[in-house]
Amino acid sequence: MRRPPRGVRRGTAGGRRPRRGGAGGEGYSSGVSSEQTPATPETVGPRPRRLTYAAALAGLEGLALVVGGAWMLVEGVAGDPDDRQSAVTGGVTLIVLALLPLLAARGLLGLRSWSRGPAVITQIMALPVAYNLLQADSLAIPAGIALAAVAVTALILLINPATTQALGIRGPGRTEGGKQRP
Repeated sequence: MRRPPRGVRRGTAGGRRPRRGGAGGEGYSSGVSSEQTPATPETVGPRPRRLTYAAALAGLEGLALVVGGAWMLVEGVAGDPDDRQSAVTGGVTLIVLALLPLLAARGLLGLRSWSRGPAVITQIMALPVAYNLLQADSLAIPAGIALAAVAVTALILLINPATTQALGIRGPGRTEGGKQRP
C-alpha cells in the first residue's frame, strides 16, 4: 500500500475535506452558494436619464485623460520636451488615472452600486484641477471652466435621489422599502 504524500490525509480527495452544507452537499457549510444571481429584466428597473448623463460625463472625463496622457507620452518620446522622463511619467500617470472614471462610467451604465463612489471621487478630484486651470494666464482658463462645469454637473447628477434609488443605495438605517428602521 502506497503512502499518501506528506500533509495529505487518507480517504480524502487530494487531502481536502469533503464539502458539506448547501443543496446536495455543494457550496459553503452555511448553505450559501458562491454563484451570483444574474440581474433579470424583472429585477432591474429602467435606468434614469440622470444616471446615463452622469455615466456619459464620467466617460468623457476618462477619455479626456486618455487623450491628454497619450499626447504627453508621444511628446515625451518623439518630441523635444524639457524633461523627457517627466513627460513620459506624466503621460503614463494620466492614462492610468483614466481607468477610474472609465470603470465608474461602465459601472453606472450597468446599474452597479459600487460605481457611484469612484464617480464621485473623480468629480471631487476634478474640482481643484479646474481651480488651478482657472488661475492660469493662458488658454487653460476655458478648459478650467469646462472641467468645473462638468464636475459640478456630474456631482449633482450622482447625488440625485433618482440615481441613488436606481443604484440600490440605501441611506444609513434604511430598510429595503426606504423607511427608517426603529
